[in-house]
Amino acid sequence: MPQSPVIPRLPVGRRHALISLAGLALAGLALPLALGAPSFAQAQDQMPLVDVMQAGPLGDRSLGKEDAPVTIVEYASFTCVHCANFHVNTLPALKEKYIDSGKVRLVFREFPFDAMATAMSMLARCAPAERYYPLIDLFFRRQEAILTSQKPLDDLLAAARLAGFSQESFEACLKNQSIYDGVNAVKKHGAEKLGVNSTPTFFINGKRVSGARSIAEMEQLLEPLLPK
Repeated sequence: MPQSPVIPRLPVGRRHALISLAGLALAGLALPLALGAPSFAQAQDQMPLVDVMQAGPLGDRSLGKEDAPVTIVEYASFTCVHCANFHVNTLPALKEKYIDSGKVRLVFREFPFDAMATAMSMLARCAPAERYYPLIDLFFRRQEAILTSQKPLDDLLAAARLAGFSQESFEACLKNQSIYDGVNAVKKHGAEKLGVNSTPTFFINGKRVSGARSIAEMEQLLEPLLPK
């Protein structure tokens, strides 16, 4: 049987060590996937909707109406500064104007670049569905504090406790092979089928948009797609 993911206590807290596999010292929680994708995917801006909307084994969790005229699929890493910028500074306005009004549906998919991001992705997936997006928001808002902490796992646990985790459920989640494999499958699909090689990457009704965008830039992308 494959070894289950496990996270022992970290001896160091420097960011450059933390976001490497060796620095994080994860036994069995290897980096999910080397980046890379077929050249045909990298060359296309408009991807087939059937590929974009294919959910991984853990399913999709979304914000907004299922039948919204526009669907945004976001691939993001919890240790990506640009992803945090989007979630902290753009998403609240996007949610108020487009998601809450039924115009846009947002699907968040994990695309971890390193072991800490993988751990955070697993915790988000272990959380109850109603706490999934609040925990994502919390992780992004506490990103810098966690990644620069002398005791990052303690800070990560403190954040997870706010979503209802105990020490025991926190550790059990990070040893859960099916969650680990599910997160990897999401990243593999994004890289191999959709050509994702940076974060954040958005697919707006199938069209690829790379990089964090302001609310004004998102409005320019969304308005032409909405019913008049």
